[in-house]
Amino acid sequence: MKKIIYLFAIMFVFTSCGDDPFSKVKSENVKSAEVRDNTPFKYPVMTFDRNVHDFGTINDGEAQETVFSYTNTGDAPLVISEIKSTCGCTVPQDWSRAPLLPGESSQFTVKFNGKGANKTTKTVTVNANTQKGTESVRIMAFINKANGVSPSGPLIIN
Repeated sequence: MKKIIYLFAIMFVFTSCGDDPFSKVKSENVKSAEVRDNTPFKYPVMTFDRNVHDFGTINDGEAQETVFSYTNTGDAPLVISEIKSTCGCTVPQDWSRAPLLPGESSQFTVKFNGKGANKTTKTVTVNANTQKGTESVRIMAFINKANGVSPSGPLIIN
């Protein structure tokens, strides 16, 4: 049985490798691929009105919201596939899924539930067809806890 399997394997190798694989390559395809691969690719560029938004000092649980505006300053249509944040307390929403042509602007909203303590920073990541593939903006705030912590230290009541 082993001899039969070896015999078929040897016959397969000799019959399937009979053609030179390079003889099937067309020179006009090689030339067009060379032009294609050496042509600079045009990407959209996502330029934000600001990369960081500071809500300042807020009280624990005070919901906050801001809008980030952006412009496509590149040479190709900008398509955003997803916008996500580092945690569930920060929710990006209301962005356009339609391609944004060069020179056009749009925006998205970021809602923050305002929960936490002390200095808080959250990153919002935008997945798009830019050269890097991801862009990011940040929000930050100093959160006063309900138990009396203030930016200058504990709150003393007489």
